[in-house]
Amino acid sequence: MEILVYGVQADEKPLLRAAFEGRHEIRLMEEFLNRNTAPLAAGHEIVSTSVNAQLDGEVLRILAAGGTRMIAQRSTGFNNIDLEVAAELGLTVARVSYYSPYAVAEFAWTLALAVNRRIIRAAHRTREFDFRLDGLMGRDIHGMTIGVIGTGKIGECFSRIAHGFGTRLLGWDVAENACCRDELGMKYVDLETLLAESDVVSLHVPLLPATHHLIDAEALERMKPGALLINSSRGGLVDANALVETLRTGKLGGVGLDVYEEETGLFFFDRSVTGVADDTLARLMTIPNVVVTSHQAYFTSTAVGQIIDTTVGNVEDYLAGRRSENTLVPAP
Repeated sequence: MEILVYGVQADEKPLLRAAFEGRHEIRLMEEFLNRNTAPLAAGHEIVSTSVNAQLDGEVLRILAAGGTRMIAQRSTGFNNIDLEVAAELGLTVARVSYYSPYAVAEFAWTLALAVNRRIIRAAHRTREFDFRLDGLMGRDIHGMTIGVIGTGKIGECFSRIAHGFGTRLLGWDVAENACCRDELGMKYVDLETLLAESDVVSLHVPLLPATHHLIDAEALERMKPGALLINSSRGGLVDANALVETLRTGKLGGVGLDVYEEETGLFFFDRSVTGVADDTLARLMTIPNVVVTSHQAYFTSTAVGQIIDTTVGNVEDYLAGRRSENTLVPAP
């Protein structure tokens, strides 16, 4: 059986080939799954997609009409998939419910430190042999109050790193994490208190209807003056337009974003020649205390290897008629 794999990054190719070797043939495509590329899946019972794939009702119907019966998404998030339509069409859908939480947690702190210590600006200056320190002053992380929104596996890892810095931890979640509370001394508070008291606010919740624009204009207004906002989770958690307006006032100390709410069609592509038509993103990129990266927090050999191994397992489960914790829509 040949499996069609969409949205493959160059560094993923050898890992995918090694994982599927001796099991199934795979056809690797750099193109992402969308309305235009969905017809290419005709004749493939199984397709594998990435987090930026477009899997709305129209795309799912094209896949089903072409003979696809199983979608193996190589990510934890699945807000890009219309699960109701998938179930109606009899499509099996699986995701990767778990991979190294350290990859994202460490990257979130990388963003926070880069923003706080003005690393990007400093590096650009020194490349031009400008060794002045003007405008590069940061703050000690030690002694700060760190607000962690979402204290699951990634939020816990982020909190453990924060604890190592010697910080005060505030948490907000629908359920308390006993490790964060009892081992790390995290105090759970309401969202308003967390925003008002935190020097760094880091987002680690999934994108759901209840969390869409969780950080909106009102939330940004509640944040402590000079605070840092870090988002390595999902772009839709932050109202980007409201963020730009808040940054214009000079209230925030800085922002680190690895995700953006309109990233589909932009992130993972080279737009250096054509530029981008997204005015909000373009404005964010011009603000000196903002660091934007292209959804790479998960991108370590450890995490990607685990994602691919789980994807192989999801395919084998489908072929054997098994369900697992990764199954979003089971076989009919």
